[in-house]
Amino acid sequence: MYSLGLDIGSSSVKVALVNAITGEPIDSLHEPIGEMEIIAPQSNWAEQEPETWWRNTCKAIRRILQETKVDPQHIQTIGIAYQMHGLVIVDTDGIPIRNAIIWCDSRAV
Repeated sequence: MYSLGLDIGSSSVKVALVNAITGEPIDSLHEPIGEMEIIAPQSNWAEQEPETWWRNTCKAIRRILQETKVDPQHIQTIGIAYQMHGLVIVDTDGIPIRNAIIWCDSRAV
C-alpha cells in the first residue's frame, strides 16, 4: 500500500509516493519540468490559470505511477498541500471563471 502526496505550488506541482506501512520514500517529481507561468496583467498583480494546476497535477500523478510501476489501486491515501493564500472564483458548477489571484499578488495592499 502507498500514500501519494501532492504539493500544488505556484512554480510547479510536486508529487511524492511513499510506502504507507514503512514510510519509506519511493519517488518524487514535479511538473512541469520548468516553472508554471505567473500572469501579471498589471504591476504587483500575480495570477495563474487554475486549469494549469489541474493539467500538471494529472500529468505528475500519471508520470510517477508510470515511472514506479505502482498500480493506482494500491494507493491508500492522498494528501494535498496548496500554495498559501489564493482566490479561485468559480461559477455554480465549480468551473473557474477567471485566473486565480495567488499568494504573491499585492494589489490589496
